[in-house]
Amino acid sequence: MAASISALHYLQWRQITDQLVWKKMSTTKLLKAIISSVLILLSLPSLSAEWRGVVATDVRYYFEEGDFGQDQELASIMIEPEFYHSWDEHNLSLVFKPFYRWDSMDNERTHGDIRELMLQYVGDEWDVKAGIGKVFWGVAESQHLVDIINQTDFVENIDGEDKLGQPLLTLSTERDWGLLSIFALPGFRERTFAGEEGRLRFPYVIDTDNPIYADPDGKSRLDGAIRWSHWIGDWDIGIAHFSGTSRDPQFVLDSSNPQDLKLRPVYVTIDQTSIDVQATKGAWLWKLEAMSRSGFEQGRYSAAVGGFEYSFYGITESGADLGVIMEYQYDSRDVLPGGFRQEDIWVGGLRLAMNDIPSTEVLLGYSYAENQQFINLEASRRLGDSWKLVIEGRWFEGIDETRPMDSFLYPFRNDDYLSISFERYF
Repeated sequence: MAASISALHYLQWRQITDQLVWKKMSTTKLLKAIISSVLILLSLPSLSAEWRGVVATDVRYYFEEGDFGQDQELASIMIEPEFYHSWDEHNLSLVFKPFYRWDSMDNERTHGDIRELMLQYVGDEWDVKAGIGKVFWGVAESQHLVDIINQTDFVENIDGEDKLGQPLLTLSTERDWGLLSIFALPGFRERTFAGEEGRLRFPYVIDTDNPIYADPDGKSRLDGAIRWSHWIGDWDIGIAHFSGTSRDPQFVLDSSNPQDLKLRPVYVTIDQTSIDVQATKGAWLWKLEAMSRSGFEQGRYSAAVGGFEYSFYGITESGADLGVIMEYQYDSRDVLPGGFRQEDIWVGGLRLAMNDIPSTEVLLGYSYAENQQFINLEASRRLGDSWKLVIEGRWFEGIDETRPMDSFLYPFRNDDYLSISFERYF
């Protein structure tokens, strides 16, 4: 082993990371904890560390004033460094990826997290991972239906792409018959939400300090999951089962103070069995995610999202590719938690990859359900070797303001926005 972490360093590090993940901390203390954790790693002279990461500035403009008088403009700064080191000819490795964002509008969006703090050992037959990590399941573009290990960092972005780090222990083995992974998940992460001054918020403030758990062990409950995946010809198949606390909260209205109504998150205990399938057939990419879930008041229900992406290659002299995306979202429930009416959703999209030196890419998505429409724009382009320009836009259209229970998008009806980010990689 090329280097070791002393007991003192380890104890200091554990104290800091425990605070980062589990405790409500002030912005100043949270930032100091991240910096201190990084400095501890830097203070190990015998450790040959690899550092990389990204720093980004973001400016976002909302086209209308918020329902509660929020500003139309905000700015934020984000930093996400990454530390990596390996020993024993790469059989043992350590990854540490903290995250911090400062937001000019929303105190809840000013937040930090440990996205990863993972020790991994690669053996002859079994791989072992222990720490805090991120695991992604799924193949669909418009909805990550079966992805359930990590909690969504909803205050960071509503698209479900950003996840909080999850404490976990994973055992994996890859054989001729496929990859088998077993997960022990000690400790539950609660979803983040926009604060009272934030945008893309709900009509009532979410009381994240007083969640309700169906299980008496609350956030200390030990969850578990198992997943098998395998390539069979052109087919990539994954089958999984999860048992534990649902990452999707329901809400109850807390009216104990009529002058300050709040929504309390409710986390129920569920069992979810799922399958995800992707088939590559020439220019066609066929995708399906489906799951069956129990534990909610409505009883067991099923949901699925599936469709295709067809690619037109070399549509320009420079060799650009254009992908056409079509997906359909289905849910067996007539009424969603919260009383919202369930509607099946059609999703279409275009993915343009210019295949140029700056890696210019554009993704345009369109969702439709009973005259309600959601338009999503994501575009990016490298600026030199270290910089990247990212443009994001979201528009919510066709939402009937006289019928708020017809759509869970109703709270966002005035939150159309366009954002521009500059990312610096190091």
